[in-house]
Amino acid sequence: MVKVYYLMHSSFVVELQDRYLLFDYFDKAAIASAVEYKGGLPDFSEDKPIYVFGSNSRKDHFCEAVLKLNNVKKYILSKDIKLKRGTYDKEKTKFVSPVHKYTIDDMSVETLRSNDAGVAFVILVNGINIYFAGTLNWWNAEGRGELYGEQYGREYRRYLRPILNRKFDLGFVPMDGRMGEDGYFLGMDYFIKNIDCEIIFPMNMWQEYHWIKRFKTRPDVANLKERVVDIDRENMIFEIED
Repeated sequence: MVKVYYLMHSSFVVELQDRYLLFDYFDKAAIASAVEYKGGLPDFSEDKPIYVFGSNSRKDHFCEAVLKLNNVKKYILSKDIKLKRGTYDKEKTKFVSPVHKYTIDDMSVETLRSNDAGVAFVILVNGINIYFAGTLNWWNAEGRGELYGEQYGREYRRYLRPILNRKFDLGFVPMDGRMGEDGYFLGMDYFIKNIDCEIIFPMNMWQEYHWIKRFKTRPDVANLKERVVDIDRENMIFEIED
């Protein structure tokens, strides 16, 4: 049994039999002027170590409070996350660069380049393949013009190229309503049609969960829509049979 905890925004916990993977936890107070999140960390069992992943330094993806968590085995942080000397344990911390492969304990961790900030993570652990996008997305903000969306689209497709022929058990992919009606779905749409991934969690939604339902009504994803998880609030827990 695998458990996935949706905390808030792009922050998730994946609970495996022998460990927790914590992704992109941040201080919700830092973005309270934009959205008031209520999500928080679950009660971690002391029997399982925690691996903390930080995909980028943006305030809605990382905060230094994670450095004070108990029972953390390793921090896997994008190199754009700058920490002051003496604030973190060097032995526990691995700073990662885009387009690299790492062996961290018994996990294979690969990074993809983001077209925004930091890295995307590709993780193989306990026979489970996980993709976590971070800020890698087909960004296409309303009002920015066609060239803006085309540029990000080209980069998105190029940066995902290394994983096009792979199979994933879990994926975490942005679905950002700030992109508007013509742009919110682009990254998810390309991912679901081109990457073989059994279960996909939308993220980076800024609490606008209605876009998930909107996406799943698109006729061209009718045979794929069940892969996308329905999220409608913070602190949801999903149990997945492995």
